[in-house]
Amino acid sequence: MPKKLRIVNIEPRFAVKGGTVEIFPEGLVIEPRQFRVEFDGVPAQVVAAGSKRILATLPAHLSGETTVVMVNGAAKSEEYRYTVGREYTDALHNVGNPAVDPETGAVWVMRSGTRGYQMESPICRIEGEGDLDELPVEVLNPSGFAFSQTGRLYTTNRAAGELYHIKNDLEATCVATGLGIATGIAAGKDGALYVGDRSGKIYRLEEDGLPETFATLLPSVAAFHLAFGPDGRLYVSAPGMTSYDAIYAIDTDGEVETWLRGFGRPQGLAFSEDGDLYIAAFHAGRRGVFKVTPEKEITFFAAAADAVGVCFDRSGRMLIATQHEVFGLEAGIKGILLD
Repeated sequence: MPKKLRIVNIEPRFAVKGGTVEIFPEGLVIEPRQFRVEFDGVPAQVVAAGSKRILATLPAHLSGETTVVMVNGAAKSEEYRYTVGREYTDALHNVGNPAVDPETGAVWVMRSGTRGYQMESPICRIEGEGDLDELPVEVLNPSGFAFSQTGRLYTTNRAAGELYHIKNDLEATCVATGLGIATGIAAGKDGALYVGDRSGKIYRLEEDGLPETFATLLPSVAAFHLAFGPDGRLYVSAPGMTSYDAIYAIDTDGEVETWLRGFGRPQGLAFSEDGDLYIAAFHAGRRGVFKVTPEKEITFFAAAADAVGVCFDRSGRMLIATQHEVFGLEAGIKGILLD
């Protein structure tokens, strides 16, 4: 007796608008002209389909809990529940992680723009359940955010190699220059700030102090993305042009270890309190956010078309930044807010 048509599983566990997921069916003998996959009643783009696996790209309208069905001629599967990220805004130009204010929970995002071009309202903030505040702070090409251990917010300017302190949400004060093509930032537990110069250096500086070279890497074609792990080491991704780019770990003496290879264009990094690293990247033909355990086991966690950043808020929500959007996923993960 033929098995009933049903969806056994969908991987990864989460996705955002435009992400491509893998659907594992049972009882499917495809009728090519009559087969489709629907998310909340809207047909998805079927990239590839077979009796054991289907690749489908999510429609644009989805948000939160959604239902998925397969329709194959006269047969229709039962509904399968799936979680899709909620879109907060699509009016951005992200080149790195958002940053979550550890006190208020507000999410800081950017309109970075082409190098050397001043965008209107380049720094924005998402409040509450999605209200976007465009702030009167003029910084050319903001490329990274970090909150220091004292609660100060900093951002980089990659066009001029500068570091800025954002005061009272209204004013940006330059506190360091000569940082090359300054991109990612991370705050260490030692009270210092670490800034990535995509031409090959990681700088260390005390708050309002002079920068010094902390470590040297090969140049990146895009940016250095930085995050401190629970082990106290500084983790760095350096997007390149291959599918075998590395994640580096740098100890307190500036010694660089190639911690893991195998990602295509790895970008934003974020750690959970459990020590798992989440990376916005390409891996094994998939695009989105990947979870890497301390034992270096890799899991496809969330599908996204062009993820460039990832972080967590105080409620355990994962925030995924694509080039123009920011999405929220109810992931239930406690992240390290001050990284």
